[in-house]
Amino acid sequence: MARALKPLVFLACLLPLAWLVHGAATNGLGANPAEALIRSTGDWTLRMLCATLAVTPLRQWTRWHALARLRRMLGLYTFFYAVLHALAYAWLDRGLDVGDIVRDIAQRPFILVGTAALMLLAPLAATSLDRAVRALGAARWRALHRAVYAVAGLALLHFYWMRAGKSDYAEVGVYAAILGGLLGWRLWKRSTR
Repeated sequence: MARALKPLVFLACLLPLAWLVHGAATNGLGANPAEALIRSTGDWTLRMLCATLAVTPLRQWTRWHALARLRRMLGLYTFFYAVLHALAYAWLDRGLDVGDIVRDIAQRPFILVGTAALMLLAPLAATSLDRAVRALGAARWRALHRAVYAVAGLALLHFYWMRAGKSDYAEVGVYAAILGGLLGWRLWKRSTR
């Protein structure tokens, strides 16, 4: 079972992309397909981030150490969906006009915060290989990868500000509770050491 877990999770993580591609190809994304693609890729970025942060607590609670093999892959999927989210915004909302994108980032705080989260994710994805751990040294690599906690905060703020325009906070509350629980668990573990 442990050997089959990684390929199964790999394929499961591709299902949202397959669903979005199928929806785009069959006009099944609703009245505003561009908005549906931008929102869906953002939602899946947050879900993948939650799944990535859940690996360590789940591994410790269940004592199923094979779960640790999923953390890197889930982290890379988080980055993958974040890049798709940014590309969907840049292409479908701004027509890949770099000047317009830069002005939009400067004018809208939720886009600035989302861009900052993506910029923080990039070095984490770039240093996910074993040779990066060896090159940086384990202590520096761990310190760098703690930036995922800042990414979680920025991603949640990005989502909150985006939903604030429509006074729609229900989903924000769910993600805040999940991320708060996952980060709170880490603080509790650190304080009890």
